[in-house]
Amino acid sequence: MGDDEATRKTRMLLALLAALGLGGLLLWLLTRRKQKVADSTECGKPAAISSTVPATSAELPKHVPYLLIGGGTAGFSAFRAIKSNDPRAKVLMITNESRKPYMRPPLSKELWYSAEKGEVTKDYRFKQWTGAERSLFFEPEEFFVDPTKLMETVNGGIAVAQGFTVKKIDAAKHIVTLADGYEITYDECLIATGCAPKSLDVFAQATPGVKEKVMVYRSPDDFERLKRYADEKKSITIVGNGFTGSELACSLANYAKDKKVKIYQIFPESGNMSKVLPTYLSNWTTAKVESMGVCVMPETSIKNAQRDEAALKLVLNNGKSLLTDVVVVCVGCEPNTSIALTSGLEVDKSLGGFVVNAELEARRNLFVAGDASCFYDPLLGRRRVEHHDHSVVSGRLAGENMVGKKKAYNHQSMFWSDLGPEVGYEGIGLVDASLRTVGVFALPTPSPERRTDNLSETAVMEGGGSGSTVTVNPETPDVKCDPKDADEYGRGVIFYMKDDKIVGILLWNLFNRIGLARTIINQNKKYDDLNEVAKLFEIHA
Repeated sequence: MGDDEATRKTRMLLALLAALGLGGLLLWLLTRRKQKVADSTECGKPAAISSTVPATSAELPKHVPYLLIGGGTAGFSAFRAIKSNDPRAKVLMITNESRKPYMRPPLSKELWYSAEKGEVTKDYRFKQWTGAERSLFFEPEEFFVDPTKLMETVNGGIAVAQGFTVKKIDAAKHIVTLADGYEITYDECLIATGCAPKSLDVFAQATPGVKEKVMVYRSPDDFERLKRYADEKKSITIVGNGFTGSELACSLANYAKDKKVKIYQIFPESGNMSKVLPTYLSNWTTAKVESMGVCVMPETSIKNAQRDEAALKLVLNNGKSLLTDVVVVCVGCEPNTSIALTSGLEVDKSLGGFVVNAELEARRNLFVAGDASCFYDPLLGRRRVEHHDHSVVSGRLAGENMVGKKKAYNHQSMFWSDLGPEVGYEGIGLVDASLRTVGVFALPTPSPERRTDNLSETAVMEGGGSGSTVTVNPETPDVKCDPKDADEYGRGVIFYMKDDKIVGILLWNLFNRIGLARTIINQNKKYDDLNEVAKLFEIHA
């Protein structure tokens, strides 16, 4: 081989090595970039739980006196009721989540106002409106019993089997079958599976690249993922005008006000909370949300979604397009009733949820509480309610009935919501914007009263029978009862009417009066002058 040929081959070899080196460098950089993006801002569904607690289902008890399916508020409330009536009760909770029981309402409200002052703590501590501080979790880790040692524990307690799914219940034989086929027998069982957030067809049918930038909002993982977007100054688009969507828009706007984050809110309805608030108040609320820095886009829907390297391009029904870094879908949720078909349990065809009797039983010794229960309300008919208070109270009553109390559920549950630090409201009964409403408002007060903490898991059933009487305070000042006269809706009360009776009450920036509202609804009677009823709420106090 001559010198020229050797030189040529040496150069070719060097060129090949250089190309391989450059290719390796590019691959490393690309992999690093993808990893960085995944670690910081990708928002697809979190990875499936890779481990369970305990490690295998075979380590779980073969039989338990009390079995709770679902790891949320209703289930934990049932445990508290069981333990208070049976001090040595041994309770096993089965959940497909990787966390111990926690509350959901602060995820879209209080947690954001605490997060702006620092990093999120391991137990997700936040400050309530009362000023008190607490954790998102109902109890710390050490409160719970090891599932493998539950039946050996003398004083009982609650053990949580994390990462397991129930696929079938044999109500006649009292057997629960897990997804892997493991069977557990029980004496009493509660279904408290809650509900799962809905998505939209436009995203469900989208490409994987688009789906990576679309998320729902229901768990601490969702909170942390969205917080990373806000901290990285990404633009965020919220789809939905209900409780979660509206609360989250306001909370994010407040959290990101100094971070130059653009917050969009898109929904096909005409205003925020339009299914709950009368039109005039929905429009006012929409303007209030806009004043907080949210770009609100009512009467708007997403027709198509495309993705490039940097962002999503949303094609809207009005012909315009919107570039955003992430989409948060907040369009309600549907009850988790997948085990109904395999278990022979009835699901309400129109409302969803497991059909239960007055004692919240779906079958003998098998109860349902919380979002997944469809119960009969003696005043308002068959209902399914997705509120924290209902989960607390229905869970507690189911727990009491699991120890033999045989109580009927006749509680009028309440809900509360906040639109930033300046607007808060509570509702009870049928608070439905399709009903006729009568609103009575006072002029805004310089310093509205302090709201209370609505997160207590020991809420009481208040209310009076039809024979109860109420007294009007004649010294209460005049109020504004024509919406057109009120430039600002400072404080007031809205009555929701059906057959000329009050079936729902919403308290606007009024707190500590839900017991009175429950009493008025339970009276189930017609009133000649609703202005007089409004005075009972002392909106000027």
